[in-house]
Amino acid sequence: MARRILVVEDEAPIREMLCFVLEQNGYQAVEAEDYDSAQAQFCEPYPELIIMDWMLPGGSGINLIKNLKRDEHTRHIPVVMLTARGEEEDKVRGLEVGADDYITKPFSPKELMARLKAVMRRASPTALDDAIEVQGLRLDPVSHRVTAHEQPLDMGPTEFKLLHFFMTHQERVYSREQLLNNVWGTNVYVEDRTVDVHIRRLRKALEGGEHDRLVQTVRGAGYRFSTKL
Repeated sequence: MARRILVVEDEAPIREMLCFVLEQNGYQAVEAEDYDSAQAQFCEPYPELIIMDWMLPGGSGINLIKNLKRDEHTRHIPVVMLTARGEEEDKVRGLEVGADDYITKPFSPKELMARLKAVMRRASPTALDDAIEVQGLRLDPVSHRVTAHEQPLDMGPTEFKLLHFFMTHQERVYSREQLLNNVWGTNVYVEDRTVDVHIRRLRKALEGGEHDRLVQTVRGAGYRFSTKL
């Protein structure tokens, strides 16, 4: 499933170029051309990163970031400001309100992708397929292997994706619908109860390393991955 990046830019040629570069590099680009359309994209499935212009029709990128950071569901999403403003004080202002990086126009596609990957690497190990380890449970997205205390665990591709999502989004409760959107994708029709089946399979696969307790049921809410009992 391609990672979603929201591009908020009012100039169509620049927006189209950004989307083209992102899609060429394997990302799913979502477009917004003004303040209101960008605000409407702050919902599930949430983008993994936002590229945002400083000035937008209907409002400013600064105010959009402030709104983003006020909401507990979106405050973790990294933001890269994109603008023609090159003055030091403008860069500082953008970073102070919560932007993670600042790219000044004009820029090269190579520089853009390098900066985006650096931001995503800081925000989440999912971005660059880094291996993740929790209490002896290790998942390596590149080799597609899961080990418990260096012993291999056998699990299907869906359980692997589910575990990967959980391990990179720890301590937060996700409903069945949220898991479907984030793991299966929004364009796939799967019943909510299918999530329960795969959760059971995942727990069974983790039993060998005694890590099944990390996948916890939260009554009436959904599931979470947590090292706390």
